[in-house]
Amino acid sequence: MRMHPLLLVGLTVWAAPAPSLLGEGAYRAQVLKAFAAQRLRAGARQEALFGVFRQPLSTREREALQFLIAGMPLSDLGEARGEELLAAVRATHAALDRVPWGSRLPADILRHYVLPLRVNNEPVDGFRVALHRELLDRVRGLDMARAVLEVNHWCHERVTYQSTDGRTSAPLATLKTTFGRCGEESTFTVAALRAVGIPARQVYTPRWAHSDDNHAWVEAWVDGTWRFLGACEPEPALDRGWFAEPARRAILVHTRAYGPYGGPETVIRTTGGSAELNLTARYAPVKEVPLRVLDSAGRPVAGATVDFRLYNYGEFYPLASRTTDAEGRTSLATGRGTLLLWARQGQAFGHHVLPGEATTPVTLTLDRRPLDLHIDQVPPPEPPARPDPLP
Repeated sequence: MRMHPLLLVGLTVWAAPAPSLLGEGAYRAQVLKAFAAQRLRAGARQEALFGVFRQPLSTREREALQFLIAGMPLSDLGEARGEELLAAVRATHAALDRVPWGSRLPADILRHYVLPLRVNNEPVDGFRVALHRELLDRVRGLDMARAVLEVNHWCHERVTYQSTDGRTSAPLATLKTTFGRCGEESTFTVAALRAVGIPARQVYTPRWAHSDDNHAWVEAWVDGTWRFLGACEPEPALDRGWFAEPARRAILVHTRAYGPYGGPETVIRTTGGSAELNLTARYAPVKEVPLRVLDSAGRPVAGATVDFRLYNYGEFYPLASRTTDAEGRTSLATGRGTLLLWARQGQAFGHHVLPGEATTPVTLTLDRRPLDLHIDQVPPPEPPARPDPLP
């Protein structure tokens, strides 16, 4: 096992035999198939991206590189360099070997939420290689929960909230400017947590149901359980934040899992090498109404797209889209607020207004009927306040 030589001094090594990142069955075959497809897609970038495989690599390093490349969106495939990926992989392994939780992480949690350098749509940079040693010093001797809190304090010391444009800056750029909106603060905090081997993911509600706006925060995997926190907004305990009560009225909360996904959480869609996961039930009461799409003759429509739209910022914003099966059926677990369901295939479309408490099955007919703009938009009800457990 390769060790970063600069990390061997003054740090406790918790190295233990690591399980195979990819396993030996169908999931491994899925990743290697995606990796082979990426190699063909990379074209003239063979040497820059794949030349790294000609040098001696441990099985641990090789599998990590294969997984990272298999899940790359085209933007990364056109810019990433194999040697830089290898440096990040070795920094990741060095951190995992030096924290007590490093040997306890399940392979699926490790590959989707620790290994990836990408969090959302930010440029990928050298944050992990540059800063993992500084962050490891901050969490030395701490258990996993306290380490999450300490990393968030580190993030708060360096980045504060300020509204920016729609593009998400890379973690090192955010560190340099010292500010960012919630999307950048959460990207920065996820990058910092992953740098010390703590599984982390950006959690996002694309639009609030009770007011205009949206929000992003962070979940960290602590001893087998996902816990939430406000990025760069340290609290004295986990599962706290100013957004905790609004999230109980959320209509949709989701996250992205990098790479080919085989985990237990519900996949909304798969795109660009990652899976979008539905986390709404972790925060708010949900309903999942069975939907069926028919054509004007009453026949089931396979492959139709159903948009789940929420009125926010003066538009019916598409929160998520689902595709119907061979029987024209689909569904999505959402919060209990009013939604506009918009079904489409080719030039045909149909719609239905779904009240917040509706639970009976819905049929959408692609009849091109004009939309009745008189819609009573009712947000999910405000739940009773929870007691604050802190003294």
